[in-house]
Amino acid sequence: MPELPDLQVFSHNLTKLFKGKKLEKIEIKVAQKLNVPEKQVQDALEGSKLDKVVRVGKELQFEFDNNHVLATHLMLHGQLQQFDKTNNHKFTIVEMLFEGDKGLALTDFQKAATPTLDPEKLDTPDALDFDEKYLEDKLSKTKTPVKTVLMDQKVLRGIGNAYADEILYDAKLSPFSLSNKIPATNVKQLAKSIKKVLEEAEKQILKNTPDIISGEFRDFMLVHQPRKKQTPAGEMIHQKPLGSRKTYYTEEQELFG
Repeated sequence: MPELPDLQVFSHNLTKLFKGKKLEKIEIKVAQKLNVPEKQVQDALEGSKLDKVVRVGKELQFEFDNNHVLATHLMLHGQLQQFDKTNNHKFTIVEMLFEGDKGLALTDFQKAATPTLDPEKLDTPDALDFDEKYLEDKLSKTKTPVKTVLMDQKVLRGIGNAYADEILYDAKLSPFSLSNKIPATNVKQLAKSIKKVLEEAEKQILKNTPDIISGEFRDFMLVHQPRKKQTPAGEMIHQKPLGSRKTYYTEEQELFG
């Protein structure tokens, strides 16, 4: 599943591909998760020009020059696929044809990827835009394992399973630490690690797969590596479930609580 750094790169590349182009036609092939009737989407977006594509939490939002927005959530298996003139991609959820016969399809064989017209704006801060005091306050009020809190989109938007592991490894915190038992100095380091890991990951993805608009590139990850037994520093990688997710960590990560 693409996470924040992947989506950051997708948004840059999609903006480069389609910025300023008029949307000539949009079709919703799987409409059960759409928040409005298909015709309302067509009336709102067809004929308008794309201003940019931005990442908001785990969504990609297509912003048009008439102030309407189409948000897309890729879920686990959603893919964005380019096409010329005719879309032949299977499992299409949304199909957009821009001027010049350049198109973009959102596909998902599970039919779980979700389009939303003009999504509600949320107050929850983004994982790249929060302050340390906010994080300290949220952690102090729950005994939930810290990894679970990091992945809670009602606490911080954008962090998923893989990057939660990487962030906690960088912060030298056990993913199983009880949030309200973590000392203030460690929370401060955690706040720094969140931004550091996510920003450095975006740079790595851009360096290695500069034109990517779908999929994942994770070769650079240090601990969330299912096929490896050790980190680059020689620490043994352990794997244990936390909720429904596989969690990767080392014994050197400090456990509180």
